[in-house]
Amino acid sequence: MNIVVIGSLNMDMVVRTERAPEAGETLFGQGFALSPGGKGANQAVAAARLGAEVTMIGSVGRDAFGSELLEVMRQEKINTEHIVQSDTHSTGVASIVVDGEGENRIIVVPGANMGLGVSDIALLAPVIKEAGIIVLQLETDLPMCEHAAAMAHSYGIPVILNPAPARALSNELLQHVTYLTPNETEAGILAGMAVNSVEDAEQASRILLQKGVQNVIVTLGSKGALIVNKDGSMHIPGYPVQVVDTVAAGDSFNGALAVQLTGGQALAEAVRFANAVGALAVGKQGAVSSLPYLPEVEQFLRDAAER
Repeated sequence: MNIVVIGSLNMDMVVRTERAPEAGETLFGQGFALSPGGKGANQAVAAARLGAEVTMIGSVGRDAFGSELLEVMRQEKINTEHIVQSDTHSTGVASIVVDGEGENRIIVVPGANMGLGVSDIALLAPVIKEAGIIVLQLETDLPMCEHAAAMAHSYGIPVILNPAPARALSNELLQHVTYLTPNETEAGILAGMAVNSVEDAEQASRILLQKGVQNVIVTLGSKGALIVNKDGSMHIPGYPVQVVDTVAAGDSFNGALAVQLTGGQALAEAVRFANAVGALAVGKQGAVSSLPYLPEVEQFLRDAAER
């Protein structure tokens, strides 16, 4: 089954430092790297490395970063036929500060990612209609995302929406979402409440179910993930690992979830597998460079079962 990822492609500019600077403060960093990224690209690569057939829909600039991102996607055996090269926008970039604890602070300049609009998606109806699942995030044009979700819903194609970066979403969009995958902060923003515990996450999820989402899966970092739907709630524990950086942790989770669901796995098992993929991703630096291949995940799960 083909996974269609509609989303962002960015070049990540990653600075490593012991701690993030305060306002007006200058610090020395320990390292700098350019790394292919963007939530859409990360999720597409995550799924492809786990053995899925993946089509990426997005937009880059007609510049060096855009050419590099296209080449990376092709090397990962992702169908790039529907990635547009814009003549009017530069490729999106993300400025990422990673501190000594592996936590990250990110500023995204979307550039060409915002150039993909409703009219572009309308032309891709045949691609969406044949998808096994559609994966969306919020680093692109919101009306475009709304149109893509509505189109997929009309064809009976399940939709994963990773609501990052978080922003206000219409109930109409949420009613077209099969699987909503916020982290704790995003769940709180969408539900209009503070989320500081698993219990809070469940309460926020219930609010989102009332808005029309079918399944809410709140990612809880090292604590794993919480599934909430009309059948109840289930906490799927995470895997204890040494964190190097959390860049692309959520993206690896979403790519893995899409692979498992298109493969026919039950939701709880799919989330358990996605937790393992996320655990492996936080053990390496970078975005695309941190995403694991299927044999690594299978070995990790075998080792975890023996512990």
